[in-house]
Amino acid sequence: MRAIDLSGVAWRKSSYSNQDGGACLEVADNVTALVPVRDSKDPGRGVLVFGPEAWARFVRAYRSTSM
Repeated sequence: MRAIDLSGVAWRKSSYSNQDGGACLEVADNVTALVPVRDSKDPGRGVLVFGPEAWARFVRAYRSTSM
């Protein structure tokens, strides 16, 4: 597995994140061919990295179960 430098990415909080500060997810949209995701309450804990299609499937599945 290759190392990915995420030190300069801009993170944004998911629109599905709880407004009270709980269940917060941050996504970096500006990484070519990858979708890095982390917990905004504990960003130093680690990052999950998805391919664009896997991330799209995850979001579709979440939307279908959360509405």
